[in-house]
Amino acid sequence: MWVWLPGKTAPVVAGVLARTPGVLDGEPVLAFAYARSYRDNPESISLFAPELPLVAGTMDPTRPGRVTGGEFPAWRGYPSVDERSPLPVASCLRDAAPDAWGRRVINLELANDPNIDLTELTYLLHSGSNRSGALDFQTSATEYVPRGEPASLDQLVHAAELIERGEPIPDDLAAAAGHGTSIGGARPKALLEESGREFIAKFSSTTDTRPVVKAEAVGMLLARRVGIDVPDVKVVRSAGKDVLLVHRFDRTSKSTRLMVVSGLTVLGLRDGQSYYSSYADLARAIRHPGWVDAQAQLHELFTRLVLNVVVGNTDDHLRNHAAFWDGRSLRLTPAYDITPSPRNTMTASHAIGLTAEGQRASQLRVARAAASEFLLSPKAAQQIIDHVLDTTNAEWDEVCDEAQLTKVERDQLWGREIMNGYIFWDDA
Repeated sequence: MWVWLPGKTAPVVAGVLARTPGVLDGEPVLAFAYARSYRDNPESISLFAPELPLVAGTMDPTRPGRVTGGEFPAWRGYPSVDERSPLPVASCLRDAAPDAWGRRVINLELANDPNIDLTELTYLLHSGSNRSGALDFQTSATEYVPRGEPASLDQLVHAAELIERGEPIPDDLAAAAGHGTSIGGARPKALLEESGREFIAKFSSTTDTRPVVKAEAVGMLLARRVGIDVPDVKVVRSAGKDVLLVHRFDRTSKSTRLMVVSGLTVLGLRDGQSYYSSYADLARAIRHPGWVDAQAQLHELFTRLVLNVVVGNTDDHLRNHAAFWDGRSLRLTPAYDITPSPRNTMTASHAIGLTAEGQRASQLRVARAAASEFLLSPKAAQQIIDHVLDTTNAEWDEVCDEAQLTKVERDQLWGREIMNGYIFWDDA
């Protein structure tokens, strides 16, 4: 396990991730131990204190809050270390692994089968080194060898098309295919460097029946106008396809990397438990020690909740929320994956609950019901709701122009995914 420490441009060895005889939920259990050299380095920080505090000993993810051969320090934030779910691999390390799309790429590369299931260690070791956050995985503890070579946007698009069809990747596109192995999500995407800046390139799919790429651009651009913290985005064309370029927020202008943990990791849950979580749970975590500028963070998260209701982004599961970790405290990353979700009926519900009781109907009345969890008065919550609605109405045409939507595409989104009448209903 290698890590880029805050402000550093080169990685150092953090520790060892090793397979154990144990199995959890059908997956081999991977234990972690920090290297002595890392523990002795005065600049070192924990990879995530609630899971992997910077202490001696081996940490088994199936036994949260315990360490063999050492002492597990208390965590004052929410949830406590004892309330975290048993896992086959520490969640902060799993955050650096590829998700559905990246695994499909690796499956094709190693087994010529897009649907095969390989081990977590295989995915960690064969995904690109320019992955999300500040971690990487190597077979050597003495020599760091980055995985990944430059590729053009056209090459990335062509590689994604082949991968989506489950076809073999030719040698001249192998490097381009590798750019899709180190980031999350299920849709075709890849990493791109352009003019000294790093982007996530998101591609349209052959199965798309709606302008998905442009719709996400609209969601992100509306969020920016509302005042939500979002990365820069732009729509471009390559090889006859729409591509959304999203500036990476986990990289700095000084070529350093920022540690990132998912909302799933923050709440100490397994993937399957995400459905039973809520924005209220995230707000509760922010209200506890361990977060900087909690009041501003709560205001930001509530505004994101409201915006997601208004634009119909109901795929807001816990891997679509994240926080920066600097070794001491957490703060929300810029918002991402704000994509209006298709719907066949008026009704819609979110991937996680909006309220502490688990209400998930995509309606503004439910957002109002959640306001107290964010330490907002009914009046303050309504002001945020009014601001999001007014901004969406006022900025719609300009945002659509910037996202390059045609009139037909605008009409396809407005009143369906975006500003659907269901959000104003007073009952479910």
